[in-house]
Amino acid sequence: MKPPPAKSHPPRNTENPEERRARARKILAVVKKEYPGAKTELGHEDPFQLLIATILSAQCTDERVNMVTPALFRRYPGPADLAGANVAELESMIHSTGFYRMKAKSIMGCSRAIVERHGGQVPADMEALVKLPGVGRKTANVVLGQAFGIVSGVVVDTHVHRLSRRMGFTSGDDPASIEQDLMELFPRKSWVDVGSVLILHGRRVCAARSAKCDVCSVAPLCPSRMIAPQRKARP
Repeated sequence: MKPPPAKSHPPRNTENPEERRARARKILAVVKKEYPGAKTELGHEDPFQLLIATILSAQCTDERVNMVTPALFRRYPGPADLAGANVAELESMIHSTGFYRMKAKSIMGCSRAIVERHGGQVPADMEALVKLPGVGRKTANVVLGQAFGIVSGVVVDTHVHRLSRRMGFTSGDDPASIEQDLMELFPRKSWVDVGSVLILHGRRVCAARSAKCDVCSVAPLCPSRMIAPQRKARP
């Protein structure tokens, strides 16, 4: 049995709040140029599809979810359809995304609540969204920011969690405290962008086990740049 991966620790940070805020905003400016127009990579045509895709993306890659959802939405195109889905069939269709029994229960419960409480429409409101089965702040922030253009907070997934600590934005270790720290560092108008660009940077450059510090555009501003192993240059 493999031992669990070592828990990452944020670098020691001696900045005062204003210095940290200034550095964080410089980093954001750099990664926004690197990923212009960054947005969720989950395929969707409307807020409901994005909501279901985001539920499926827990502990799963967007690429895998995007392989599953086209057939899923052809078979069950709306909340009423998924609310009354055949459980065994639904579980089979989403099996490859992992945790399929729990996800099927959340999807059906969420769909039923949308039909019964909101007339079949996904609510564009944080308080209402987090009351839906299987929906937490991360999922609600994704839907509000990406589908409705409503700035409600910062999406904190595994990538944002990791990068926020590596970049010295936070010493928190739970999504709620990390989101709060990020909201204090960045202006409200940037909150959606913060989540979007950090997710892409985490996938493509600052990976969990092999951070590419030697090609990272924000390495000069990152206090963890010497902590991550450097890749050997090709001869």
